[in-house]
Amino acid sequence: MKKIGIIMGSDSDLPVVEKAMTTLEEFGVPYEVHVYSAHRTPAEVKEFTQNARTNGFGAIIAAAGKAAHLAGSIAASTTLPVIGIPVKSSTLDGLDALLSTVQMPGGIPVATVAIDGAQNAALLAIQMLGIEDAEIASKLDNQRKAAAEKVLAKNKNIEEKYNIL
Repeated sequence: MKKIGIIMGSDSDLPVVEKAMTTLEEFGVPYEVHVYSAHRTPAEVKEFTQNARTNGFGAIIAAAGKAAHLAGSIAASTTLPVIGIPVKSSTLDGLDALLSTVQMPGGIPVATVAIDGAQNAALLAIQMLGIEDAEIASKLDNQRKAAAEKVLAKNKNIEEKYNIL
């Protein structure tokens, strides 16, 4: 099974990134986590990403706040799918990170999830692996069915309580 690379621009992003790690663990998807900065350690970012496919990665999740150039820097050095997590910071409540992550030039795509959307980043990476891995795809189907069942159970409770005829 391919693994997922998770790179955060700072260890202060860890509380957000942990949600991605938890989700990957729930699906049994292996991952590696690193702290590399697009601005302070560009050589390490480039080395990791240029070798990611050879090293068994299927996608890379990049989490960064403020200027948030990390996902774009990664995408520039690999053709693996890159998923950006804009991290909320004290600056503009994360809007700056969202715009920096989502506004990529043509030819260098970065899939971008919501501000602090680490769970969805992991699920998107898992869906990418599920294209070729039937076991992962089945786990995703089961997760979706379980989520639907929870909503329907809540609906039933509300209907019973409030739909008085």
